[in-house]
Amino acid sequence: MPETQTTASDLMTAYVEAHPRSRAAFERATGVLPGGLTHDTRALAPFLPYIERAQGARKWDLDGHEYVDYAMGHGALILGHAHPAVVEAVRRQIGLGTHHGANHVLEIEWAERIRAIVPGAELVRFTSSGTEATLLALRVARAAMGRSKVVKFRGHFHGWHDAVMPGQSPPWDAIPQGVPAAVASQTIVLPPDAAAVEAMLAADPDIAAVILEPSGASWGTVPLAPRFLQDLRRLTTKYQVYLVFDEVISGFRVAPGGIQQTSGVTADLVTMAKILAGGLPGGAVAGRRDLLEPIGLPGSNRKKIQHPGTYNANPLSASSGVACLDLIRDGRAQAQCDRTAAALRAELNAVMAKLGVHGAAYGISSGFHLAFDPAIAPGDPESALALPPDTLKKQRGLPLFAPLTVAMLMRGVHVFAMGGFLSIAHGPEDVARTTEAFEGALRQIEEMLPR
Repeated sequence: MPETQTTASDLMTAYVEAHPRSRAAFERATGVLPGGLTHDTRALAPFLPYIERAQGARKWDLDGHEYVDYAMGHGALILGHAHPAVVEAVRRQIGLGTHHGANHVLEIEWAERIRAIVPGAELVRFTSSGTEATLLALRVARAAMGRSKVVKFRGHFHGWHDAVMPGQSPPWDAIPQGVPAAVASQTIVLPPDAAAVEAMLAADPDIAAVILEPSGASWGTVPLAPRFLQDLRRLTTKYQVYLVFDEVISGFRVAPGGIQQTSGVTADLVTMAKILAGGLPGGAVAGRRDLLEPIGLPGSNRKKIQHPGTYNANPLSASSGVACLDLIRDGRAQAQCDRTAAALRAELNAVMAKLGVHGAAYGISSGFHLAFDPAIAPGDPESALALPPDTLKKQRGLPLFAPLTVAMLMRGVHVFAMGGFLSIAHGPEDVARTTEAFEGALRQIEEMLPR
């Protein structure tokens, strides 16, 4: 496609014409799936391409187009697509059975690896997803404390169960559709401010736990203030409230032991998923023995915390998880990903500075976020981070979101929700290709960019 400005309509028309098989698949999906989708984050006008296969840092759609992939299984694939060790582990296990309906040794080996890597992981309980992990962690905290309420922070995402839905996006006091008001009233949504937390903990004796993404809201889209984690640890200890780190995304990515390792702050409970299972479904809650032991009590014990789950630690996820954790436990994979991501962010910022675009790329570890606003100095991440938190959180709602995503897809790059994740499979060639695509996309949608 020539690097000339175009209207959003022309861009979308060209995209649809270039993806006839994906278009047909989407039209078929709308007849059987709500909105034609299976995940809210995959909503894109007119549609995302339908992927046929993936390998390493690349994937190919039904129409034969190749993409450098930054969705990376929504952050689950730090080893890239179809890593040989993970594929072999799953292939070997599937021949031995997918669900034994009984105990198996892999679940022990998986838990032992988590305990060896994750700070404070005295016991581990597996779930099937990150949402289930945060649900269980809050149930455990409430049971142990004998209290009902939970504190969470504006914009922080902890899955889709009722207790954590309030406060995911503005207006912060709105009750999400389908969540009973009585349930929402047990969730206290605060700004990530230590003074606000202390005032609330001092005023309300019915708070059982404080839960947060220790990376900041939405995997660091809205970073936390320095020492906020240390302040939370101090305050939750002072007021005898449990601290829960949601490391579903940051776990095993920022370091083998997650942000607990890099910050030196150990939570009472930590939730994990994504990388934990090597790209297959799987989650876990780990932490203090005294908090998790009631899950294992006999069914007749009135102190038991109920937690069934047909696919908890299923053999396929366990085999994938063990293979993945064995490859990333020494930190070399994370360091490699971080270097590549830093190079990518620098190149994207150089493009915006060159073109005078009021936007910037920023992020931690092996991720990146894109922000656009008239207040951002071109290519300057510091001025992006100076924006109000609500502005950073709302980037995906900007009118340019779909045109930019589509313009990048047309150039063979899939950015994920105004950013993305890197893996050990990404290298200099992917960075160069992405940088070239980004410059071309910005030139094409110039009239849609902030001024």
